[in-house]
Amino acid sequence: MKKAAILVLWTLFVVFLPGCKKSEPTDQPSQAKVIQLTYANFPPASTFPCVQMERWKEEVEKRTGGQVKIQTFPGGTLLEAKDMMDGVINNQADIGCLCMAYQPGRFLLTNATSLPLGIPNSKVGSQVLWDLYNKYKPDSFSEVKVLTMFATAPSNIMSKKAIRSLDDVQGVDLRASGGAAQILKAWGANQVGMPMSATPEALQKGVVQGLFSSLEVMKDFNYAELCRYVTMTDTVIYPFAVVMNQKTWDGLPDSVKQIMEELALEQCVWTGEYMDQHVRDAIEWSKDTYEVEVIELTPSQKEEWNRRLETITDEWISQAKGKGLPAEEIVTDLKTLIQTYSRQ
Repeated sequence: MKKAAILVLWTLFVVFLPGCKKSEPTDQPSQAKVIQLTYANFPPASTFPCVQMERWKEEVEKRTGGQVKIQTFPGGTLLEAKDMMDGVINNQADIGCLCMAYQPGRFLLTNATSLPLGIPNSKVGSQVLWDLYNKYKPDSFSEVKVLTMFATAPSNIMSKKAIRSLDDVQGVDLRASGGAAQILKAWGANQVGMPMSATPEALQKGVVQGLFSSLEVMKDFNYAELCRYVTMTDTVIYPFAVVMNQKTWDGLPDSVKQIMEELALEQCVWTGEYMDQHVRDAIEWSKDTYEVEVIELTPSQKEEWNRRLETITDEWISQAKGKGLPAEEIVTDLKTLIQTYSRQ
C-alpha cells in the first residue's frame, strides 16, 4: 500500500510540474498594463501645434516601450481652443494644447512673453517662456500638470494690399488676438478678433484685409493665395502650453512620469527649432508659388514703429501689479532671458 501511495504522489507531481512552470511571473513589457491617454488640440493637423503633438506622442510611446498609448484629436474634434484648459481640468481630455493669448486675463503672467520686448524667433521665445513659467509657477496652472510650453515665431502683417509705412496701415482691418490687438491699435490699424479657421472666409468676403500672425500660416492655411504682401515687423509671439489632467498625472507610474518630465525642455526646444524652419520654408514657398512680396522696413521706419509700442509694457506692469504680481521683476527677467538665449 505504501509503495502504491508513493507511486500515485510521484505521478501527480510529474503531471502537474509543467503547469507550475507556466504560472511563473514574467518581466516582459508586453505583460504590463497599457495606459491609454487622449490628447486634444484645436488647429488643423498640418499646423505646427499638431506636428509637435504627434512628435511628443511618438516619443512617449517609444520611450515607454509601448506602455503608454496616446490617441490624438486635432482640429477641435475633442475640445475647442477656448475650452481647452477647463476641458482638461474636467477630464474631457487627459492632455490638451492651449494658446494662452486667447485668454489674456487668465494667463496674465505667461502672456508677458507677448510684450514687445524683442523676442527674435520661436526657439528663443519658447525657452524664455519655459524658464518664466518654472520660476514663477503661476496659479493659473495650479489645477493641471504642465508637460511643456512653446511659442510661435514673431508676428508680421500679411495683407491684400501693400503696407510699406505707418500711413498705409491706418484703419486697415487685420485679424489678430491676444497681445497683438494692442500692437495693432498702437500702429493705427483695426484689430478684428476671430478664430484662425474663420479668417480665410473673412479675407474672401473683405471682412478683413489681412492678418497679424507668425508666417507659417501663409502655407498652412494657404493665405499666400489671398495675401500677396508681407510686411516684416517681427513683433509679438503667441505662447502655448501643453497640460495634463492632474488626477491622470497622479495615477501614472513613476517611470512614465520621469520620461515625460525629461521630455519637457527637449520638446520645448524641438518645437521652437521646427517652427523657425517651418516659417522660413513657408516664406520661400509663398514667394515661389504666389510671387508674394516681402516688404522690409528701413531701420528708421522700424524705430518709428517700435516707438509706438513703448507704452504697452508700462500698461502691462500697471495691470500685473494690480493683480499682486512682481511686474517689474518679471519684465527684467524677460529681458535678461531674451538676451541670454539670443546669444546662444
